Amino acid sequence: MPTIATSVDEAIASIPDGAMLVVPRESSGVPMEATRALIRRGVKRLHLVALPTSSLQAELLVGAGCVETLETSAVSLGEFGPAPRFTAAILSGAIRMKDATCPALHAAFQAAEKGVPFMPLRGVLGTDVLKHRPDWKVIDNPFSNADPIVLLPAIRPDVALFHAPIADRDGNVWIGRQRELVTMAHAAERTVVTVERLHDGNLLDDPTLAAGCIPGFYIETVAVVPRGAWPLPLPEHYGWDAEHLAEYAKLAATEQGFKQYLDQYVYEKQVA
Repeated sequence: MPTIATSVDEAIASIPDGAMLVVPRESSGVPMEATRALIRRGVKRLHLVALPTSSLQAELLVGAGCVETLETSAVSLGEFGPAPRFTAAILSGAIRMKDATCPALHAAFQAAEKGVPFMPLRGVLGTDVLKHRPDWKVIDNPFSNADPIVLLPAIRPDVALFHAPIADRDGNVWIGRQRELVTMAHAAERTVVTVERLHDGNLLDDPTLAAGCIPGFYIETVAVVPRGAWPLPLPEHYGWDAEHLAEYAKLAATEQGFKQYLDQYVYEKQVA
């Protein structure tokens, strides 16, 4: 039976230093309050996998020194410009970057989801990305001649972490149309979820909600964290906080400004 945590700090307590942690793309329910809690706790040496892209979440974790390895296809603040702390970390060699493509990441997670050691993919043949991924193997198609194919090793994270609209006390989590969250939960050894609210009753008993649910046996811990994706959006519940993201982009352009941002928006809760 999944645990209903009493706080976000309790929920993320099971995420150790050095964990491979998978998180979703910037518009699929990013657990931003859980991310701030990890930074406050001082988590270190994460192998962070963003499926398949990230924005403020990876930027904050990298800038705060929580990440050793980052595996994703892009990190950007979108219309607010490049991700400055991520860019600085790449230029200084502060983190190890495992560059990927969106289809490659999805395929690697689908391999773990299906319990197979690898997944074939064709689209990265001939790309520079392939040159920098020695763990991706090119073989001849065993069912044809002169037909190369790339094999991607399965990605099996220690923990999947995301934010969703609703869960019930049995740990069933409603994620709606954000189906990549299902793949994450299937692939990971454990799944920690923050939600906007708890649902009275069992979500799987409701025919209008059951199809959009991840069953509780895939979930380890749930914590109620209203507006837990802020300042990023939670689809069909609230949107981007553009003013806040613009403020972040301006502050994080310098290391001192980034520290000021952390003091104001991350560490102030610890003091409170």
